Amino acid sequence: MSSSAPRPFTGRHMTTILVAFFAVVIAVNVLMARLATSTFGGVVVENSYVASQHFNRWLDEASAEKALGWSADFARRPDGRVTVKLAGPSASATLAAQARHPLGRLPDRALAFVPDGKGTFVSTGTLPEGRWRLRLEVHADGRHWRSEGDIL
Repeated sequence: MSSSAPRPFTGRHMTTILVAFFAVVIAVNVLMARLATSTFGGVVVENSYVASQHFNRWLDEASAEKALGWSADFARRPDGRVTVKLAGPSASATLAAQARHPLGRLPDRALAFVPDGKGTFVSTGTLPEGRWRLRLEVHADGRHWRSEGDIL
């Protein structure tokens, strides 16, 4: 029986291992950086200092809005128009909304609503397919109320 002698571990082997290791690390870092920058723009507020100066006022407004007890349900009709069913405000309420694509790939869209006579409001314009974040503003009986919701 003949057995071959094991090959010695040389500097060439070590160089290959190091180059392969760092190539994998760099490739993973490039992939993760690419995915991170393509999915989130990174802007929550334009100026964090200015936003911090308004924070307490925003909390007070949110508390007053919550005390109203109003709620809204959002849905998309097959024709692309958005419906909003309100619980709480009078039928004379006026609605306006800003539809934002969550990843910022499509431009924001302003939506106006008209009552349909059945206790719901229907948008005058359509919204393209996909996921949207709707920021709703309601004015009724001298009161102001805001809500957010997703439309799939």
